Amino acid sequence: MVHVILAEKPTAAKKMADSILKDYTTKKRYSATYYESSDGIIVASAAGHLFTLKDRVRKAYPNFDLEWQPSYIKNKFTYNFYKLLEYLGKFTDKMTIATDLDIEGEVIGYNVFHFLFKRAKVSRMEFSTLTKDELKKSFSNRKEGYNYGLTESGLTRHYLDFFYGVNITKALTSSIKTASNKYHLISSGRVQGPTLALIAEREKEIENFIPVPFWQINFLTKKSDKHRFPEPLTFNYEKDKFWEKEKADKIFENCKDKNAIVKKTDKTKRNLNPPVPFNLTGLQMESYKVFGFNPSRTQAIAQKLYLQGVISYPRTSSQKLPSSINYKEIIEKLSEMFDAGKKLIGIPLKPNEGAKTDPAHPSIHPTGDLPKKLKEEEEKLYSLIVHRFFAIFGKPAERLSIKIIANIDAYLFNCTGVKTIKKNWLELYPFARLQELELPELETGTVLIVDKLNISEKETQPPNRYTPASLVRELEKRGLGTKSTRAMIIQTLYNRNYCEGQHIEITNLGRHVVETLEKYAPDFLSEKLTAKFEKEMQLVEKDKKKKDEVLKEAEILLSKIFMEFKRKEKEIGGSLTGSVEETIEEQNNLGDCKCGGNLKFIKMYNGSRFVGCSNYTKCKNAYPLPRNCGVEKTGKICEHCGTPILKIVRKGRRVFAMCLDPKCKSKENWGKKKGGTSSEDSPVVKGKDSEKLSKSKETLVRKDGASSIFSQNEKRFSKKMNEPRKKTSVKKPVSKKNKL
Repeated sequence: MVHVILAEKPTAAKKMADSILKDYTTKKRYSATYYESSDGIIVASAAGHLFTLKDRVRKAYPNFDLEWQPSYIKNKFTYNFYKLLEYLGKFTDKMTIATDLDIEGEVIGYNVFHFLFKRAKVSRMEFSTLTKDELKKSFSNRKEGYNYGLTESGLTRHYLDFFYGVNITKALTSSIKTASNKYHLISSGRVQGPTLALIAEREKEIENFIPVPFWQINFLTKKSDKHRFPEPLTFNYEKDKFWEKEKADKIFENCKDKNAIVKKTDKTKRNLNPPVPFNLTGLQMESYKVFGFNPSRTQAIAQKLYLQGVISYPRTSSQKLPSSINYKEIIEKLSEMFDAGKKLIGIPLKPNEGAKTDPAHPSIHPTGDLPKKLKEEEEKLYSLIVHRFFAIFGKPAERLSIKIIANIDAYLFNCTGVKTIKKNWLELYPFARLQELELPELETGTVLIVDKLNISEKETQPPNRYTPASLVRELEKRGLGTKSTRAMIIQTLYNRNYCEGQHIEITNLGRHVVETLEKYAPDFLSEKLTAKFEKEMQLVEKDKKKKDEVLKEAEILLSKIFMEFKRKEKEIGGSLTGSVEETIEEQNNLGDCKCGGNLKFIKMYNGSRFVGCSNYTKCKNAYPLPRNCGVEKTGKICEHCGTPILKIVRKGRRVFAMCLDPKCKSKENWGKKKGGTSSEDSPVVKGKDSEKLSKSKETLVRKDGASSIFSQNEKRFSKKMNEPRKKTSVKKPVSKKNKL
């Protein structure tokens, strides 16, 4: 009898094999690794989603006739994992789904079972950490069947995202083709649209904001009639703002050239409770505040820590920490690495919990398993999580607020300070940032020498722009997206050039997309409509509504919207085309060439890229670019060679900046490590890329930044430049027996 345990990722599969299997052998088939024990239990891995939705018949929008297909048709990386599981499914009697316990994990496990393991009896492991003890316990206590409600909710979400995202993207892209006969990909989606609308709304608030002037009065004192203060003290008038200048001027004149007298000192003690445990949003907010990590980066780092088994599952909404995780044991283990943990040993442990819950997972916490080796960013985030875990068990900190009230004649001024009397949990959490301003002890009647009396004119300020972290919090507050998808949605808006900057500012393209949809298809930006379907998916999860019912409702609604969209397709495309081409030109223009021309990204038909000059053939400056990575402008110039500096983004590896010139002084040590070996992180361009660049004399760089390899048949290539590029993919055969 063969029993297969399905993990979501290879790293998790190895941990499960080490925890559950006895005397196992590591094997490979189709270049995919799996683990087999002597008693017939096999641990194999998916590679994320092995199946994806596609149109059953390729046709114009809207298309709601969908089917699941193997992901390897578009993502070759998953092919070997698919083939291994397809092979194992032919003779497996039992299958245990051990993917992450969330919507995506449930869909991954269900699809593998449904399409490849149909003959097997299925069960489900539920766990929140990849520690040996929890995995063994989870396998022993596995439940029969799969999580039906979570699966149906997850499938509903995938269909709805396709209904919205793919069809809206097709519609917008088609509108530009209709209006200009050019192909430009413009995307939107079920949550992406309302999120972009939020950014646009905030931008309008800032642009339409009318500042209102106000006046404030304060005085500065460095000494009293008895003492000199260590630091100057600022006393503010009791009324914070004057909206009428005349009133402010009158009080200022009456207080001029006079000293102040201390009327009284108020002291207030208060307790500052420990923080609550991290859920994903809380971790993203704190990580951004402390380290500047954007939410998607925090989520990616946390996932790596989870797969190493050193923290619990990060995609959780919970701020609860059940006693079943054994606080005492975890703290004792962590104390070997962190001195702060030693302060908690031997005392009663009761966490300060928050209100939010998650039925699947507790709050994010360290498991007690110590990491062997962490990269710099992983080490920072791990330390943050560990110290937050310590802090929730600490005693409340004691703070003393002091308010000195002084008067100049009948006018009252005050100076406020605060200091920490007992740190308690603050000693366990060094990332806390609290204001400390200790004031001197001043008796009633003390004369304060007024060194300077100030009256200042200020203006009310517009609302702040969102940061990636505050936008995640806003989406959570409004019920848009899920804890797992919000960071990815925001990153998508950056990738589409709809917004820019750490203080998120909408681009011209993003603004035009919102304005166009507001005018012609406002439902695509509707926050209420998106939140409505989020609630309905929750009802599907609780088995209070059926998946097909929700999808049929969405299909009827979207069909009406798209029918109206098609009637105005040319107008919509005309509204978008100008801003799209302007954005492309802006993104493609890197800066000035040494010859006075413009340096531009050049992409050839075979997919290779480099940077060339718009003055070709007079100027033949050309620079290589690293392969298989994202390249972004920074707007900065290299101090050594004078070429633009680019940001290089590679999946799963550190982001770095580089100038264009391969011979620049800043790159003297690239490709070198101690001992002379080549460094993995050095983006050296070699081989075919280098050869292609040397042949760039045949490349014509057009004014719009496009390029092609021109031969004698120049007109044929010119015509191709304005035609959509056809996507081709080699489909690997699926056996008839297991055909979807």
